[in-house]
Amino acid sequence: MKTSFTFVLAAVLVSLLLQGCSSEPPSRYSQKYDSVPTRLPSEAELAEPQPRVEPPSRQGNRPYELFGRNWQVMTDARGHIEEGTASWYGEKFHGHLTSNGEIYDMYAMSAAHKTLPLPTYVRVTNLANDRSVVVRVNDRGPFHGDRIIDLSYVAAYKLGMLSTGTARVRVEALHPDNDNEELAVTTPLQPEELIQFYIQVHSGSNKQWLENAAQRLARIYHVAATTQLNNGLYRVVLGPFAEAQADEILQQLRQDGYPDAFRVRAP
Repeated sequence: MKTSFTFVLAAVLVSLLLQGCSSEPPSRYSQKYDSVPTRLPSEAELAEPQPRVEPPSRQGNRPYELFGRNWQVMTDARGHIEEGTASWYGEKFHGHLTSNGEIYDMYAMSAAHKTLPLPTYVRVTNLANDRSVVVRVNDRGPFHGDRIIDLSYVAAYKLGMLSTGTARVRVEALHPDNDNEELAVTTPLQPEELIQFYIQVHSGSNKQWLENAAQRLARIYHVAATTQLNNGLYRVVLGPFAEAQADEILQQLRQDGYPDAFRVRAP
């Protein structure tokens, strides 16, 4: 009897040890998945930075190793131009430190790049619609697939790429001591383009179920999906989208078995 009890106790201890070894370390982020913020940027937040000479950051400009790969930071970005896939990051990372020791603000015109010196001003052009925006690179990333730059929420909004999540872009380094004025000219954002819409799919009081539903919809439709508190209940919304795109996605949702989904104007 004693031997049997000892064996069972040992088995339990081994099981607990294995569970401890296999568990993930705690994340410094309060959110597991990134999400779109609950409000659109203001006109002041849509203003772009003026490229200027800045000393190299004291942090974030050394060679580094990540995910088994070594990265060498450029000593000079003068003349640097590349094309590839851009992504964006938002609510999950808002308020956390960037690689050069600043605080990430999703409503600031900033970006992350793997090898550009910190900071570097770049012009990013969405090759699908020719919109462009000037951002200040102050962070490292993205380290997912073949993406070349990670944009702040407000920069992605101005480029018209929030709904797709990624976009094919051109990245051009800017330098105040070069013939820079032409590069810094951006496509003006027309007032009507600021009017955007969410699509509400679910609502209720079970926050966990609704968060899971939002993650599932984001994976299926490849769009931003989040939960928002509204009059004491939580709702799952997709977007924000321009009006034409909102109507297109709403039609698709209803065809896919969400007859109660409807469009709501973003605040």
